[in-house]
Amino acid sequence: MVRSTHDLTFTDDRVVKRYRSWHRGEPDREWSGLGLLHWRVPGLAPQPLQRRADSGVPVIVMTRVVGEPLGTAKLSPAQVGALAETLTRMHAAVPDKVLKSLPERQWVGRQRPGELPSMLRSWAHATPRLQCPVAAQALAVAAAWLDTTDLSLLSEPPGEQVFTHGDGNLGNFLWDGVRCRVVDFEDCGVCDPVYEVADLLEHVSVRLHGLVEPDDLIEAVGLSQAQQARLLTYRRLMAVYWLLMLLPGNPGHHRNPVGSLEQQAAHVTQLL
Repeated sequence: MVRSTHDLTFTDDRVVKRYRSWHRGEPDREWSGLGLLHWRVPGLAPQPLQRRADSGVPVIVMTRVVGEPLGTAKLSPAQVGALAETLTRMHAAVPDKVLKSLPERQWVGRQRPGELPSMLRSWAHATPRLQCPVAAQALAVAAAWLDTTDLSLLSEPPGEQVFTHGDGNLGNFLWDGVRCRVVDFEDCGVCDPVYEVADLLEHVSVRLHGLVEPDDLIEAVGLSQAQQARLLTYRRLMAVYWLLMLLPGNPGHHRNPVGSLEQQAAHVTQLL
């Protein structure tokens, strides 16, 4: 459902990425993120080779990563394990002293976790009466949860901060039959690693197609009980966000298959 923010040209061993938009500093994030990962965990992501501007358009040249994108079918146990290993290695790659110099990752809805409840609350209450009964019920449940649940803890700095990819689209992880590599770092930055896992599990491209069983990935990543408590809150916020995105008149409604709204509504009701 996401419109492409760039154009890619492939050769046998290189990828040339031309950005269609760069007002959020996408080329800066990607060049920095790829450089850090090549320094700390070479082979996990493309190696950055060149950065230039063609007629004012930012361009990054990088090595071509071997593998096929995940997301075309439900992940096998081996793929879930490889995905978890890639996330773990990436999150542990950048030392604390370097993290302090990096920006935060781009958040879901362009809102930081502490700001997301307020944004979602306003959006939910401003939504006109829905004709779809399942969606209307889910929206009522979501609004009540946002109104009555104390989410103030999300405004505090997370207890853990690591380098994260910043995009929950499973197609950014390439499977070569043994392990996963990761591409597309234009939203990367510092974040709570639990937020990153929640973003992946609740991303509309992942959840609507049942590509990953949440418990399988949670176990493979090895989240602690405290982390799992944060994960549930993050997942609920993101599920409500995607519900609102899928409502008629909103960006996700016409970009997803018929029935996506009803499926997401049922998921929100169950998760809350």
